[in-house]
Amino acid sequence: MFDELRVFYELLDELERRVGGKRLLRDCSGRMNWPERGVYFFFENGERQSASGDRPRVVRIGTHALKTASKTTIWKRLSQHKGTGRTGGGNHRGSIFRLLVGEALMRRDEWDGLETWGVKGDAGAAAEQHGLSRSDMRSRELPMEIAVSDFIGAMPFLWVAVNDEAGPTSDRGVIERNAIGLLSAPGSNNADPSSEAWLGRHSSRERVVRSGMWNNNHVGDGYDPGFLQTLERHIASTPRL
Repeated sequence: MFDELRVFYELLDELERRVGGKRLLRDCSGRMNWPERGVYFFFENGERQSASGDRPRVVRIGTHALKTASKTTIWKRLSQHKGTGRTGGGNHRGSIFRLLVGEALMRRDEWDGLETWGVKGDAGAAAEQHGLSRSDMRSRELPMEIAVSDFIGAMPFLWVAVNDEAGPTSDRGVIERNAIGLLSAPGSNNADPSSEAWLGRHSSRERVVRSGMWNNNHVGDGYDPGFLQTLERHIASTPRL
């Protein structure tokens, strides 16, 4: 496992060189020359490897278009995590990343009056369940949505272009689930644990706390080391923005 962790982070070093460095999501827009499809890797200030190296450690891995015939692009998915420029808020019901970060902020900072956070996958249904109008619920949730946008927007990230067909067997799915599996494998969290100050330690999701990652799916599912060759191949063809 330690050898595979070392190779994984060395590949991300090469990816960083190829794309011209990490970006901050708050500085990005759809006008940039994003690939159509890909996988992204988020880092977080203060979070570093320890036993398996001395680099910033990955805290979130994700992709998109894993349903057959999906037209979602990588920027569309990143923009859902980023939030909306007009209000500075966003929609945590459209981004599990936003939902997890917001819930941890709420628990750490003891926010009150946000019983609707994470309720239902539709804002109208959540508002109805709590006897609120949709606009009232949005107003109550906006300060937390802004806090989430600020937090995620300051996180450096990398991306690898993987322009294959949409579907669960795509290379994007292979890279995502195996990379998460590697970083959350038994023993890996002992190698590169989250810092004591890491926000995710306030999460109610045991998988987030245990893995040190803002991921819920694929945590602890294991991995096939062969995915590293797939990742390396796609890094070699990823252009700069």
